[in-house]
Amino acid sequence: MPFGQGRGGGGGGRGKSGGRGGRSGGRDGGRAGDKKDQQGQRRTLFRRHKVCKFCADKIDDIDYKDVKLVGPFVPERGKILPRRISGTCAMHQRKLQTAIKRARQIALIPYVTE
Repeated sequence: MPFGQGRGGGGGGRGKSGGRGGRSGGRDGGRAGDKKDQQGQRRTLFRRHKVCKFCADKIDDIDYKDVKLVGPFVPERGKILPRRISGTCAMHQRKLQTAIKRARQIALIPYVTE
């Protein structure tokens, strides 16, 4: 059992407020729904489903020597774009990752920019 919790399960000597700052209300500091009253109801943001570029073009193997194909997945900073941003599927992301690393080794793509 960790120190300071005892059998009661928590607290730790924080007083009556339970360690939440001692203010009434939630995150908005007691202003219950001011924004919602002004704007009406919030709309959900429509996000388009990202499609794998390699699956759409039916590209099975990713050639590390083809810099035009691999280049858009490496931004100026030199990092490899993650799947959630690039939209590639898991299989092609793994192949893309090895292709980028091989292209870096033979200096077709920089590791980092200055």
